[in-house]
Amino acid sequence: MTAVPASGMLPAVFMRGGTSKALMLHRRDVPGDLAAWEPAFLSAMDSPDPFGRQLNGMGGGVSSVSKICIVERSRRPDADIDYTFVQVVVRDGRIDLSGNCGNMLSAVGPFAVDEGLVEVADGPVRLRIYNTNTAKRIEAGFEVRDGRTVYRGDLAIPGVTGTGAPIRLDFVDPGGATTGLLLPTGSVRQTLDVPGLGPVEVSLVDAANACVFVRAADLGLAGTELPAALDAVPGLLDRLARIRRAASVAMGIAPDLDAAARIVHVPFVGLVAPPLDASSLSGAAIRAGDVDLTARVISNGVPHQALPLTATLCLAVAARIAGSLVHEAARATGDGALRVGMPSGILTADATVSRDGDGWRAERGAFFRTARPLMRGAVYYEPRTQVQMERTRAKLSGGESHEQATGQR
Repeated sequence: MTAVPASGMLPAVFMRGGTSKALMLHRRDVPGDLAAWEPAFLSAMDSPDPFGRQLNGMGGGVSSVSKICIVERSRRPDADIDYTFVQVVVRDGRIDLSGNCGNMLSAVGPFAVDEGLVEVADGPVRLRIYNTNTAKRIEAGFEVRDGRTVYRGDLAIPGVTGTGAPIRLDFVDPGGATTGLLLPTGSVRQTLDVPGLGPVEVSLVDAANACVFVRAADLGLAGTELPAALDAVPGLLDRLARIRRAASVAMGIAPDLDAAARIVHVPFVGLVAPPLDASSLSGAAIRAGDVDLTARVISNGVPHQALPLTATLCLAVAARIAGSLVHEAARATGDGALRVGMPSGILTADATVSRDGDGWRAERGAFFRTARPLMRGAVYYEPRTQVQMERTRAKLSGGESHEQATGQR
C-alpha cells in the first residue's frame, strides 16, 4: 500500500453537481488504498468539526457539501469512466465509502471530458460511468462544444439558483446497489421490531441506494414539515436513527445495531405521505395537484433540504412496486414520471419496473440535473494526529446523534 504523505496538496476541481458540491480528484493523484487517505480527506474537508461548520476546510457544514469524487478512465469494456464516491462525515471524523451520490454523478462526465480523461466529438455525448461503490453503471448524456462541456442552459432544478445545461442521468439496472437485491428481505412491506420503539411498518427497497420508507403519519407527522421543523420535534431524529439501524440489520447492510450506527450513508430514511399542499424552503407554494407524492429524507442523521437523487430514484422505483408504502401513498402515474413534493420544491424522477416469475426488477431510472465547475487548483491537507482526533471526538457525545449536525445529502 502506498504511504500517504503527512501533509501536502492535491490537484483538484471544486464542482457543483445537482444539489451537492464536491472536490473532484484524479485517481492517479491518490494512489493506493483509498481508505489509507482518510486522514488527508478529513483534513481537506475539516472533519471532525464539533462546531459543524468546517471553516478550516473545503466542507460547508452539511453532508451535501462534504464530499469527494475520485475519477479515472475505466478499463472495463462496459464503461468509459470509473467513479468512486467518498462521503466525509462532518462531525464524526471518518469517511464512508458504502454508497453512491447521484447528484455528484452529474459532474463526473463533464469533469472527465474537461480533464481529458475521455475523447469525445462535439455535440451530444453519452458516457458510461461505473460507480465502484455500488458496482452499478450509469449513463450520462450532455453537450460538448469545442472539446469542452457546455454548462450554460435553461434548465432550473429545485434548490439551485439560476439555470444550466441539462445533464441526463440514466441508472441502468439500479436494483440491489447496496445489498444485491431490490427487495433485500423479499417483502414489499414488513413490520420491524425497533429496539426502544416497538413495531414499525416499513418498506425496505434498494435501488441506486438502499432506503427504508416509513409513513410520516405513523410518526405523528404531516409529511410537509420543513427540515428545521423536523429537527425541532423532540426525540424524532433519535427515533428515526433507531429505525435506520434496525433496517440496516434487516437488509443485511450491517451485522448488528452497533455496526449499523457506524455505517451512516445507507440506508436513507424516507418519510412518505400522499400529495399535499405545502410550502418550500423559498416560501413558494407546492400544490397537491402538481405532485404525485410528498416525501422527506433523512440522511447522515438529519433532514435533507433537497432530496438525495439516489433516494428519489429509489422512491420512484418503490412507487411502482404494488403493496409498498410508497405505492400506497403515491398517486397512480401510469407510465408517467413521478413528481415528488419535497422541501426545495418538486423533483421529477422516472423509473421502469417489471415483474415476472422471479419477482420485481428495476430496469432503469432517469433524471435531469445541472452541474458547474467552481474552482480549479489544489487543496491543502495536514492530517491531525491521533491525539488531536481523540480530543475533538471527546467534545462530541451521543453515538449516532453526532450525525444530526452533518446536514443534507
